[in-house]
Amino acid sequence: MATADKVIRAVDPAAADRELSGASARERIAWAAEHFGPALVLSTSFGAQAAVMLHLATRIIPDIPVVLVDTGYLFPETYQFADLLTKRLGINLKVYRAAESPASMEARQGKLWEKGAEGLAEYNRIRKVEPMQRALSELGARAWLAGLRRSQSSTRESLPIVSTQDGRIKILPIVDWTDREVHRYLTENNLPYHPLWEKGYVSIGDVHTTRPLTADMTPEQTRFFGIKRECGIHDSPART
Repeated sequence: MATADKVIRAVDPAAADRELSGASARERIAWAAEHFGPALVLSTSFGAQAAVMLHLATRIIPDIPVVLVDTGYLFPETYQFADLLTKRLGINLKVYRAAESPASMEARQGKLWEKGAEGLAEYNRIRKVEPMQRALSELGARAWLAGLRRSQSSTRESLPIVSTQDGRIKILPIVDWTDREVHRYLTENNLPYHPLWEKGYVSIGDVHTTRPLTADMTPEQTRFFGIKRECGIHDSPART
């Protein structure tokens, strides 16, 4: 069997994207499992509709490493939701955190999330991007699954099914799913939304940069004060 590195060199993201365009989410996950085996991981934030990807992936690859980046500022309900789904689905959860504690970071740099775009970028680099990169490296990931969808925001409208990011293959099995399809899957499989969903939270991150959706807001404005949508973990995917 070819090593994961050899497989990556053999995979043409654009060709794979075309190949999987008409495939189901399950078929896309099976394709990833076949090509990357133990070098495949799944990332999750245990967000509003996270149960969909967690259920899909673990039914096909029960022991797949599932990476959660714990910023230290998640909602109490998120930690509880993570515990619930981890136990119910038998998730092989791998939690990664920043090297510096929240208290230490605030003492040295203040509340970075209150310091505009540059402060947010630095905050996300410390508490999200670096831990995620460390997770992928330590777990030997050559490819990863994520639950991003095109309908979630304007920054995701043109996302491909298969791309490359930082030298790894990235696969988005439900990228073309609508909210209705997500709801149907959750209902049919008796899976829960995040507890804050019923309180108007459509995108759930950290307590200080997440707001419930109101009539005068777009979904994108519920995160990072409307300054940006992405935290950096999923930035810059490329087809080749």
